[in-house]
Amino acid sequence: MGKYVCMGAQLQCTFGMAPSCLIVADPQRPLLENKPQANILDNKPGANIPPFGMCQSMGNPQVQAATAAAQGVLTPMPCTPMLTAPWAPPGKILICNQPALLDNGMLMCSFGGQISIKNPGQQSVESR
Repeated sequence: MGKYVCMGAQLQCTFGMAPSCLIVADPQRPLLENKPQANILDNKPGANIPPFGMCQSMGNPQVQAATAAAQGVLTPMPCTPMLTAPWAPPGKILICNQPALLDNGMLMCSFGGQISIKNPGQQSVESR
């Protein structure tokens, strides 16, 4: 059992140097504590998932190039999330015809980072 996620949920990437906040801009969504509720397809970089500050992943070509230029000293570069799959695992109820996003959801970045939910953006509603 977990909590439902909504607009403003705090996110963290294992290779990011700063947290980020989930954006849910669909006006059709049900509200939790006056915030739109998220589903597993709220996974679009920029639109739903803002950058996590600087990226430290050697899987990121920009970090690789900057690190090589610095003679092997890890050189973080601006985060540009590369996400290709929905949040997993899906919740059991549907939000706008898609499974709800729960606070145990994870996203994988193509550069190797794992994005998790540190705070669901609401405190009162749990899944069953």
